[in-house]
Amino acid sequence: MTWWIVLLLVGAALSPLVWLRPSPRQRGQMEMRLAARRLGLGMQLVQQDWPHWLPGHPPTSCAQYHRGRRAGRGDSWSCWQVAPGQWCNQWREPCADEALLAELQALPADVYKVEADPRMIALYWGERGGEAELRQVADFLARRA
Repeated sequence: MTWWIVLLLVGAALSPLVWLRPSPRQRGQMEMRLAARRLGLGMQLVQQDWPHWLPGHPPTSCAQYHRGRRAGRGDSWSCWQVAPGQWCNQWREPCADEALLAELQALPADVYKVEADPRMIALYWGERGGEAELRQVADFLARRA
């Protein structure tokens, strides 16, 4: 009987350690972030204030994948994905640049926003999917950098 009590107490003492183990989704995100680093992308979690008109309420803390831009790039723009494959600018107008729109439509459906300034290009992503989606993101950022 004493052994059962000891086992119960040890089990109760060790049970919080199980909560510290990452979930399968968290493990997948860590692997994807390490693979992004190997592809030359930067990644950080950022607090983002989304426009009130954006449907689906994206998370306030979102993964931002970014890459530095080449010298001489002076264009600045930002586009939001309001529905899968449907991209709008900050004034809720459809993306007018056909070449950019074609590249944006090839991105995964859970990319919320893409923005560029003269120094860097950043993509805000829900990180669903796997290696193929990461490759799409990396290729897009490399082409537009």
